Amino acid sequence: MLNLNYFSKLGLFIYIIFYLISPKLAITQITNLDIRKNLENALNTRNFELIKNYFKDEESLKIQAKFSEIIKDFPNAKWQIKRSNQENSKEEIFNIKVNGKKIINGEIYVLESYFKYLFSTKNNKINSGKIKNLLTTIRNDQNKIDIIFKIPEKVLTGTKYDIDIILNEPLGDVIVAGGIISHQDESYLKQEINIKPLASGGIFKKTRASSKPAIQIWSGIIAHPKGTISFTKSVEIVEKI
Repeated sequence: MLNLNYFSKLGLFIYIIFYLISPKLAITQITNLDIRKNLENALNTRNFELIKNYFKDEESLKIQAKFSEIIKDFPNAKWQIKRSNQENSKEEIFNIKVNGKKIINGEIYVLESYFKYLFSTKNNKINSGKIKNLLTTIRNDQNKIDIIFKIPEKVLTGTKYDIDIILNEPLGDVIVAGGIISHQDESYLKQEINIKPLASGGIFKKTRASSKPAIQIWSGIIAHPKGTISFTKSVEIVEKI
């Protein structure tokens, strides 16, 4: 079994939810300032003072602690933030991309994270926010593994849906192993991933959405002779589409 706490020491996906996509790290427009640009610059220049000014003192301390962790794991991490226009929506949307690299025992681990942040404000402060369409990978295969993530972004409550992580190449005599878990809260930090051979050329799982709206997170790992890929993917469970 693969313990996620072990991989957290390598800066793998286990921390991404808390360090990259915390609702407290997405900032909205305030007065006439271009907060999108200011936030992007603050993250990329490690400007804690600018970031924390948008939140209450208690939340500011939490932000600094979380931001420090991702910088510790990926010192050269870079953020790209773009504003997305969506009709008939009272919320604002940021499309966020995070990239980073880290060398561990001579191997280069590459971080890529993409997600949408939907939010509203009150009194020039973030009032509510939601993370959607998250896909984070950390890999050391130099993109040599042709992998496809077929996990839906949104499903109806109570319905069955497929989780498919496909290695899009003939395996032949190659031995590949992997595993996947789901979680909806911080309890997954104490979970383990059962790693087993993937004779079918990927991870194929059929599951059922919860009976109530929620955000379900799937985290897993693929171990291949060419390298290792860890991933985190969010699925939004809704009452209607």
